[in-house]
Amino acid sequence: MSTTEYQVTGMSCGHCEGAVRDEVSQIPGVTAIDVSAATGRLSVTADQPVDDAAVLAAVDEAGYQAARA
Repeated sequence: MSTTEYQVTGMSCGHCEGAVRDEVSQIPGVTAIDVSAATGRLSVTADQPVDDAAVLAAVDEAGYQAARA
């Protein structure tokens, strides 16, 4: 298992969290996602290390910006 942390900007509510969760969950191998609009933190757990570009693209698709924490 591998867990990677990201800082997401622009989230303000539960709907925002859900949008990010929905997009990131489509990345192959992802087994758990913890996202908080209050802190802007996104934690992605996967079977193997996840490609940062895939996570950043998924967050962008949800309408937000992210950077690896």
